[in-house]
Amino acid sequence: MTEREKMISGALYDPSEAALLAARNAAKEQCFQYNSLPPSAADQRDALLRGLLGSCGAHVLIEPSFFCDYGFHIHVGEHFYANHNLVILDAAPVVFGEHVFVAPNCGFYTAAHPFDVAQRNAELEYAKPIRVGSNVWIGGNVCVLPGVTIGDNTVIGAGSVVNRDIPAGVLAVGNPCRPVRSLQERGE
Repeated sequence: MTEREKMISGALYDPSEAALLAARNAAKEQCFQYNSLPPSAADQRDALLRGLLGSCGAHVLIEPSFFCDYGFHIHVGEHFYANHNLVILDAAPVVFGEHVFVAPNCGFYTAAHPFDVAQRNAELEYAKPIRVGSNVWIGGNVCVLPGVTIGDNTVIGAGSVVNRDIPAGVLAVGNPCRPVRSLQERGE
């Protein structure tokens, strides 16, 4: 298996392999260009974003600054909005549904490092996908960790660290993030 195939499968892989380095550098160049454009260059920014992401809906806006590792593993549904300072480490797929709103300073991290010291010191890592359903609001300064799924119609409170799956239709908050109440009971 190539290092990219290992990365996609969730196995330990070497992120310093030449092809992966080249792909990350290309994404960093595109992010740099995206973040450097003036506010009046919205059409140019939109074109850069569409060239960077794996797929996205017609109505997508990510405010600068935006950073990602590869870009091609990020899939964004219709009516997606992310405020400033979004970071997506997309060694594995990161999939957002429709009508997703992400507040400032949020991170979605698919990459992780092994607990085994020898493997970690060998600079190996692994990646697990992240999935965010439709009609989800992610509050400011939220951190979503590898392998997490967030269900539809859910709100993640500001400052939360999401280290496990969150079901649909709930308000979830905290470190670690946990559901605190159903949003469907009150018709919210």
